[in-house]
Amino acid sequence: MHGFETTVPVTRDIMILQGHAVMRGSQHALVVVDMPFGSYEASKEQAFHAAVRILKETHCGTVKLEGGARMAETFAFLSECGIPVMGHIGLTPQSINTLGSFRAQGREEGNWEPIENDASAIAQAGAFSVVIEAVAEPLARNITETIAIPTSASAPARPTTVRSCCRKICSDSRRAPAIKAAIEGYAREVRSRAFRGPEQGYGMKAKG
Repeated sequence: MHGFETTVPVTRDIMILQGHAVMRGSQHALVVVDMPFGSYEASKEQAFHAAVRILKETHCGTVKLEGGARMAETFAFLSECGIPVMGHIGLTPQSINTLGSFRAQGREEGNWEPIENDASAIAQAGAFSVVIEAVAEPLARNITETIAIPTSASAPARPTTVRSCCRKICSDSRRAPAIKAAIEGYAREVRSRAFRGPEQGYGMKAKG
């Protein structure tokens, strides 16, 4: 929407503006606003002030921040202060400058432990839910079965998880009906557990 190649340049003002827009159209959903890069990493106090501003100005239900074990103290502090926090582990887009690319994580079993530790740390610190982005399906399943809080799978900018019906929207001249039909179809498949199938997940690397 803003022409950025990554999420790093996004500011708190941008997130508040977009949070406002979503809240105006939301009646029942829990709206989560991402805390942008640079708004929470310096200290738990910085994170608190940033989160309070986002909650007050957007009226959203909760905030989300990236990071696992290294952010556990911040998760605990925000939770103790009455701010519900969603975690985000695996592929963390705000760390793209150190990760180097939007590649799937945990596709080799030897790389699982740090991601598992991240999930456990923030769950114990008070996160109420966690996004597991672009993580190999077996690892994501293992984390979901191990920690007590709900998990949500997510995908990077060019996801393999997008259904073909959604990809047709851009070429459909009747955008609103196409969007509505795609969302309704997606919801039906999620409820019936037809989605996600193996073809929409991230597999392990072949051993060779």
